[in-house]
Amino acid sequence: MTDAPHTEAADPAASLGQQLADIIERLPPDALSLGELLEVFSDEGLLLLTILLTLVFLIPVSIPGVSTVFGAAILLVGVSRLINRPLWLPQRVKHKALPAARLRPGLTAGLVWVRRMEKISRPHRLRLFVDGPGQGVINNLAFIMAALLLMAPFGFVPFSNTLPALALLLYAIGFIQRDGGAILLGHLANIGTIVYFSVLIGGGGVAVRELFQRLTG
Repeated sequence: MTDAPHTEAADPAASLGQQLADIIERLPPDALSLGELLEVFSDEGLLLLTILLTLVFLIPVSIPGVSTVFGAAILLVGVSRLINRPLWLPQRVKHKALPAARLRPGLTAGLVWVRRMEKISRPHRLRLFVDGPGQGVINNLAFIMAALLLMAPFGFVPFSNTLPALALLLYAIGFIQRDGGAILLGHLANIGTIVYFSVLIGGGGVAVRELFQRLTG
C-alpha cells in the first residue's frame, strides 16, 4: 500500500468543484484505499467524499469492482447519517486497494458534472424538502436507496450506474447547500433508476421466457 494522501484540508471557501479537484490532485500515483480517503475527508466531509465517489460513474468508463466498493461506502455514509453515528466501514472495504491511476482520469472528467450542478444549485431553496426531522429521515432513506441501486449487478448495462450516481450527487449537493431543489431532482433520478431497472428486469424475463419456449416448443 502506498503512503496515504496528504491530509491537508480543502479550502472551505473554495467551490465544491475546486475542493474536489484539489483532493484528486493530491491522490497517490498508483493505489489508494477508502481508509486513506477517509483520512482526507474526516466525518465532517462525508458528503464531499460521497460526491467524489460518484464522479467515476458519471462518464462512460468501466473499472471492475468499483461500484460495489464505492456503493457500499456510500451506503454506510447514508446509514451513519440516518442513525446519527460516526461512519464505520468493514476492514475489507476500508483497506481494499483501488487503482488510483485508473480512477484519477474518471474522477477528473466527472468534475464537469459537479460544476454544472453548482451552477444550478441554490442554497436554502425549496426548504420544504430539507427542513424538519421527517424530511431528514425520508431524504436519508432515499440516499440509501440510491446507494443500493448503484450496487445493483447491472454494471454492463448503459446508464445503470450513471442514474443512481446522479441521484447521489444531487442528494449530496442538496444536503450541503440545503437546497430542496437539488434533493427533489435526486428523488426524480431515483424514481427514474427504479423504472429503468424494472424495464430491464421485465424485458429480460420476457426474453428468457420466449427463448425457453422456442427451445422446448
